[in-house]
Amino acid sequence: MTSERGRLTALYGGLLVLAGVLLIGFVHLLVRDALHSSISTAVTTTVPYADLAVPGTDPGPDWREAAPARRAEPGTPVDLGPGVAAEYAATRRISNAAEDAALESLLTVSGVALAFFSAASVALAWWMAGRVLRPVGVITARARRLSGENLHERLALKAPPGELKELADTFDGMLDRIEQLVSAQQRFAANAAHELRTSLAVQRAAAEIGLAGEPSPEKVARIREKLIETAGESEQLIEGLLLLAVSDQGIQRREPAALDAIARTVATGLTEDARRRGVTVEASAQPLTVRGDAVLLEHLVHNLAANAIRHNHPGGRVRLRVSPDGLEVSNTGPLVLPATVPRLFEPFRRARERHHAPGEGAGLGLSIVASIARAHGALTAAVANPGGGLTVRVTFPGT
Repeated sequence: MTSERGRLTALYGGLLVLAGVLLIGFVHLLVRDALHSSISTAVTTTVPYADLAVPGTDPGPDWREAAPARRAEPGTPVDLGPGVAAEYAATRRISNAAEDAALESLLTVSGVALAFFSAASVALAWWMAGRVLRPVGVITARARRLSGENLHERLALKAPPGELKELADTFDGMLDRIEQLVSAQQRFAANAAHELRTSLAVQRAAAEIGLAGEPSPEKVARIREKLIETAGESEQLIEGLLLLAVSDQGIQRREPAALDAIARTVATGLTEDARRRGVTVEASAQPLTVRGDAVLLEHLVHNLAANAIRHNHPGGRVRLRVSPDGLEVSNTGPLVLPATVPRLFEPFRRARERHHAPGEGAGLGLSIVASIARAHGALTAAVANPGGGLTVRVTFPGT
């Protein structure tokens, strides 16, 4: 049998037929014992003292008077004489023949009943197997029809609680995750194309408009700086996309990495950028070693700290802290609505609309942080500070 329905039918039908055979055998044994006991009792009642008879002997004229007393002695044989013994033997033969005929008739009727029961069992097993496997057929048909255009459809199986209902609900949950993933990938591709197209449009406009006619040397210098700046932003965007792709693939090799040392190195490297923006960086690092990729971890800390410096205001502060609980980066800055915080970890999401200001970034900083954290099995959480700015915490496994 090549189908699951056929296999289940054979299994269910075989079990039902086996149960019928066992039942018939059990009933046959009970009826045989009951027939033997009933017929023996009837013979004993019909032929007086037949259970005490010893064929071939003559008990004498005084037997009928002595028999009741002798009968009280269990196991004591009594000679009934040839006539009574012959009658007893004939009665026994008749009772045995009646017992055999009754058992034979019972077996015949039981065999016919078993044949009808077997046919009904197979039909019932076929119907039950089809009913049990119906949700599987629904899931299979829906899976064959799935494509990018109808990922929103769900099974929504209406069935009593059970394994198949749980399977259908799990399938619907999987479709939810796939739909979210596909939607995120589509948004990511559209946003990446938009960002790259914007940079190319700026470069083209600068070249076509700024260098039209016979521009002065000063204008050429300004256009040159603008083109270099735009090319740098495009390069930064591409590097961010590559880093995001690498971190999404996971970590192939894990080694101990001193997160406190990485944090101090990053803070030192960002001192000049923070000074230029008028932002103070406060770093405190307690010893913390995590297993992972040191290069990716450095990108994680750098993106958090650089993002905190970039989205700040003159005179603001950035606090970078490493403790046994993990990594925490907090900054002052513009007020962030709590409802928008979860979306900041999506690619190309910003708290405010982009104005193409120098050093504004492509909106990949926190998404890269979240991706690297997932690759290390870490948890990322962010809260909006009441006075403005953001606090991001990264908790690593075992901390």
